[in-house]
Amino acid sequence: MSSWSGLRPLVRDPNRKDTKSLARNHIIEISESGLVTIAGGKWTTYRHMAEETVDAFVKVHDLKPTNGCVTAGLMLEGAHEYEPLMYIHLVQDYGLEVDVAQHLAHTYGDRAYVVARMCKLTGKRWPIIGQRLHQEFPYLVAEVRYAIREYACTAVDVIARRMRLAFLNTYAAHEVLPEVVRIMAEELGWSSAEQKAQLERARTFIDLEMGQLAKQNAASNVPINLTNEEIKTAKERFNILDKDKKGHITVNDLRRYFRERNEKIDERVLHELLNEVDLNKNGEIEIAEFFQLYSGLKGGQISGNRLVRYLDEMHTPSVNRSGGGV
Repeated sequence: MSSWSGLRPLVRDPNRKDTKSLARNHIIEISESGLVTIAGGKWTTYRHMAEETVDAFVKVHDLKPTNGCVTAGLMLEGAHEYEPLMYIHLVQDYGLEVDVAQHLAHTYGDRAYVVARMCKLTGKRWPIIGQRLHQEFPYLVAEVRYAIREYACTAVDVIARRMRLAFLNTYAAHEVLPEVVRIMAEELGWSSAEQKAQLERARTFIDLEMGQLAKQNAASNVPINLTNEEIKTAKERFNILDKDKKGHITVNDLRRYFRERNEKIDERVLHELLNEVDLNKNGEIEIAEFFQLYSGLKGGQISGNRLVRYLDEMHTPSVNRSGGGV
């Protein structure tokens, strides 16, 4: 998964001195010289902001426009032929999978047809076209090439600003990076050195700005501070998963654990559960990492963990309160 946050600056009305004058929307200031300035606002109201700014300018300078504002009905690129069920045409006419077709239609509007025409044949009976970058997400190889034609210049542009995969799942973003860079190198003529630099920058972006290392660093710096009873409980939980007594837990162990209990867990979630505890990223959960996890939960450095929650729910004895006794 990913974690991220943002700061929204608020603008102060220069004509008022109290903090209540901080505007959550936007303000328009007109100077003595007739300069019209707009400050604040947000992306979701940019059309309204533009209309009010132009109206203010027209009024201040006594302009005589020949028509009213047209921004309310001005369609963005991709909106002209879009309709809610257009994804069905992408499925029927192009042979795309349903979730991929829905993603393309909702993301690109009628430009989804352009992306579809850029797809190559899969060589399968179904889907006919549409090679995915990652099997768990609907993003396509063709979208990388389309993004470049829409002026994406870096690997970060693609995984974060066009596909948003870095915001959705940092592990998946790491996995698709080599393929994204390879495609961009073909399109943009990158040298080997540039490809390496793009990979390093994108990995750093995912790790630092998308929160990949946040939990890992927090947990890896946690001292093991468990009582003998807590260590015993942690070992018992560990051994439940490490059924073969290998000394470590793999994704196969997790898969077997849930299968034996008739719990349906998505393959992507299995890898996420392991990655959230696997601090050294060697593909295994070792006993020391398990102890650090429990210590972090105890000390508050880690707010919660899905794997521990699953184990606790399945192995905490239930209390029978019938008959007035415990």
